[in-house]
Amino acid sequence: MKLNYYKKRSYICFIILFVLAFSFKFSFATENIKTETGENKKEKFNAGEMIIEHIIDAHDWHIAKIGATSITVPLPIILFDNGKLVTFMSSKFHHGTQSYMGYFLSKEGKNKGKIIKVKSDGITEDENASLPLDFSITKNVLSIFLMVFILCAIFIPVARRYKKHVDHAPKGLQSVLEPLILFVRDDIAKASIGEKKYEKYMPYLLTIFFFIFFMNLLGLVPFFPGGANVTGNIAVTMVLALFTFIITTFSAKKSYWVHIINTPGVPWWLKLPLPLMPVVETIGVFTKPFVLMVRLFANIMAGHIIALGFMSLIFIFGAISVSFGYGVSIVSVFFNVFMALIELLVAFIQAYVFTLLSALYFGMAIEDHSEEHDHKLA
Repeated sequence: MKLNYYKKRSYICFIILFVLAFSFKFSFATENIKTETGENKKEKFNAGEMIIEHIIDAHDWHIAKIGATSITVPLPIILFDNGKLVTFMSSKFHHGTQSYMGYFLSKEGKNKGKIIKVKSDGITEDENASLPLDFSITKNVLSIFLMVFILCAIFIPVARRYKKHVDHAPKGLQSVLEPLILFVRDDIAKASIGEKKYEKYMPYLLTIFFFIFFMNLLGLVPFFPGGANVTGNIAVTMVLALFTFIITTFSAKKSYWVHIINTPGVPWWLKLPLPLMPVVETIGVFTKPFVLMVRLFANIMAGHIIALGFMSLIFIFGAISVSFGYGVSIVSVFFNVFMALIELLVAFIQAYVFTLLSALYFGMAIEDHSEEHDHKLA
């Protein structure tokens, strides 16, 4: 018992030392707010700005703020401007207070959060400044790269074991992941696409399921490298939905397009002279990926906003009265814990729904209606 106790203490000490050593590599910036007379002034807490800053993408990864000191991870800035490739670290902007090499990270206005080109090396934003092409490694991009590494580190060894030990019982990580893999195969792919044609789509379905699921879980971790709102970013969900749309379109059989253009079982007056049903069906082709995109984005972003909203109540009531702040903090923390448990369930449900709908779209696209018609005649 004593040995386990000292082992636990040593692990905790090692983690603390590692975090301290790691944090010294990050950029530190002091944000002193002064009045015209030179006196320090405390900035009022703005719940809306705090929530928006946490759910949107950023060019650096904010970890914590201790007093007036912000601890952030600087990320690479990659710009393409007038045929030139410009690279430097985001720490050169000093949290958006300074410009560097003629570029400035806008903190307000129509270009808020974007890197703009200024006429001089000052910090004043030029309203008519041009926007260079921005290929920077942002917080969400870094989080996606990290998730790709995690997925490869997990599933490549599992795939190798499946290949080498086909008839053996699963072991280790394979035994943990196998129920989820079988769930995607049996309850999603086979049920939606069919037992004869599902294998072709399994790599994609497994990839999006585990990417969304693990990304949702990582987004719930409140410290680095977690907390990024990746699946709550509409650009990310748009790309995922676009992949589903492309695969559905290129996999579709002739009967799929015939049912869109000339839907069977529909009265002729809904097709001629005004092609009402073909227009409705064509719109449905594009609304399906749109629904995929919005559902995942809205549900994940809403969860982050609710959690941050409860945390904001502590500071809002604390500004009124310290006792109010302490009182509300108990309720706020309780609801945050409750929401965290709900979000664990939502993380799985959203991965399941996105994968299931994608499989349903694939099944509808490759369904052979002529075979179904011959079977009914027989």
